[in-house]
Amino acid sequence: MIEVKSLYKSFEDKEVLKDINSVFENGKTNLIIGQSGSGKTVLMKCIVGLFRPTSGEVLYDGRDLVTMNKQEWKMLRREMGMIFQSAALFDSMTVLENVMFPLDMFSKDSYAERVKRAQFCLDRVNLLEAQKKFPDEISGGMQKRVAIARAIALNPKYLFCDEPNSGLDPKTSLVIDELIHDITVEFNMTTIINTHDMNSVMGIGENILYIYEGRKEWQGNKDEIMNSTNERLNSFIFASDLFRKVKEANK
Repeated sequence: MIEVKSLYKSFEDKEVLKDINSVFENGKTNLIIGQSGSGKTVLMKCIVGLFRPTSGEVLYDGRDLVTMNKQEWKMLRREMGMIFQSAALFDSMTVLENVMFPLDMFSKDSYAERVKRAQFCLDRVNLLEAQKKFPDEISGGMQKRVAIARAIALNPKYLFCDEPNSGLDPKTSLVIDELIHDITVEFNMTTIINTHDMNSVMGIGENILYIYEGRKEWQGNKDEIMNSTNERLNSFIFASDLFRKVKEANK
C-alpha cells in the first residue's frame, strides 16, 4: 500500500499540488486521472521520488519516501517496477536482453537463473517466442508487453505505469489493461496508473483518484463514477457522446 498525506508541491512561486491525501491499495489497479495541467504527472513523480514534495508524506507500507536517506531510497527503488509511456526499450538489445537488464543491474542470481527469470516474465506476457527479436522488429503493442515483462522481472511490490496505452489502438489497449490488471492481482502489487484513457477507467478502475487544478477532487471506483454527482468529474469523464450515453443507460 502507498499512502500520500498532506502532499504539497511548488515550483518557485507556483503551487502545483495542494494538500493531496490518498491511499493506493495493493492488489488493485489504482488510477490517477485529470485534465492536462491538473498536476497528476507531478503527483506521480512525487510518489516515485523523481520530485521532492514541498511538504507532506509518501508512505510505502509505512516507510516515508520523503525522509529516506540515499541507501534507503536505493533499497526501495529495487521494489519498484516502471512502465514508461514510450516503452523505453533499448534498441540495441534483444527482447530477452531488455527484460534481463534490471536483473543484470540488481540481481545476484547466476546468468542462467537470470535468463530463466526473464523467460518466465516473457512467457507471462505471451512473448517468449519473440525473445531473440529486436524492438524495431515487433509491434508497438508487443513492445509495451516487453516493457511489462521487464517491469516485473525483479518481482516488484509496487508498479507504476505512465500512460501505458499511449499510441495503441483500442483493441491492443484492452489487452494491455487486462494484462496489467491480471499481473497486479496475481502478484498482489500496488499498481498506480497515470492515464487519459477513459476505456481504462471504465475497464480496470478499481480505485480512481481524480485531480483538478492540483487538488483531490474525487476518489472512488469505476462503478461509483457512473453515479457520481460531482460536476467537474462528470464533465471530464463524460465529455464524449459515447460515455454520456453509457451513463444515461445506467440511470
